[in-house]
Amino acid sequence: METFLGIDFPTWWFLVLGALFTGYAILDGFDFGAGAWHLFLRDETSRRVALNAIGPVWDGNEVWLVIGFGAMFAGFPIMYASLLSSMYIPFILFLILIIFRAVSIEFRGKEKMKWWRNLWDVLYSFSSIMLAFLLGVVLGNVIGGIPVNENFEYQGSNILEFFNLFSVLTGLTLLFLFMTHGGSYLILKTEGVLCQRLMGLIKWSIYLFIFFFIILTVYTLTGLPHLSDKFRENPILLGIPLAAFLSIANIPRLERKNNYLGAFLFSSLTMSLMLITAAIELYPELLVSSVSPMYNMTIYDAASSDKSLGIMLTIVVIGLPLVVTYTFIVYRTFMGKVKLEEDSY
Repeated sequence: METFLGIDFPTWWFLVLGALFTGYAILDGFDFGAGAWHLFLRDETSRRVALNAIGPVWDGNEVWLVIGFGAMFAGFPIMYASLLSSMYIPFILFLILIIFRAVSIEFRGKEKMKWWRNLWDVLYSFSSIMLAFLLGVVLGNVIGGIPVNENFEYQGSNILEFFNLFSVLTGLTLLFLFMTHGGSYLILKTEGVLCQRLMGLIKWSIYLFIFFFIILTVYTLTGLPHLSDKFRENPILLGIPLAAFLSIANIPRLERKNNYLGAFLFSSLTMSLMLITAAIELYPELLVSSVSPMYNMTIYDAASSDKSLGIMLTIVVIGLPLVVTYTFIVYRTFMGKVKLEEDSY
């Protein structure tokens, strides 16, 4: 098996995939969080300001999801096929909701009738909440296990089995983390009464996130003890979840000091550390089979040929810095407080 810098190509692609989905969680995460708060903003001006806070960036953030799934298809085609066929219903719901979310943002300002704008406000907020929750459900199933056989074919029979206790807890934890993340972003982009209202609201999402994170952690350690095997075997790795706990603890501390840029950065760091912890729990596996550990899918089972991975890694080395640079330029261009103009949402 070919290697680069002493690391085999499937492992490199595992790291690339993790980086892409982490970038997506951080960037589209605050979009979903901002949308989840939308109905808590009572007047028309506040809702328009909140929409325009994400207006220049929300569609660009979704590019990271497209690239992530493109990278999965290219690097781990068996994983792509098995995951999407196994999680067909959550992914179809996700696709429908992400369409409604985009349509709601664009259609809301096309007419001035109150009922029209209220309709799209409800759809926008509901779709944002459910998108964040469904991402957590998918993540919970990937980590906790999906009923696949030795051929990585889905063996489930109950269409609601995706919504098991572990995946639901993961979904709620991710939802309130995104709401904290998005609330911090909105506070940074707004001022006056709206900013003060958001400062009051964000406290609730922080407390609810910490509450569900503790429950999820306890349930993982007691109900799914195999997920901590890697950490028991290599105690040095415990530094990652410990850093995640410290990062989480720092969010309410920064919020109390009105340091919302720091809170935003630490919620980003929290997402990164939580996903790194999940990656450590999985590696070298990509999908855990709830039927039998013998049917777990590893990166070597799912990977494309070394030649294909080598060519695509070259493309990543060239292309990923361009995507990061583009993202930085967009955020640098639209930094600062939101000012409503005639052509604003």
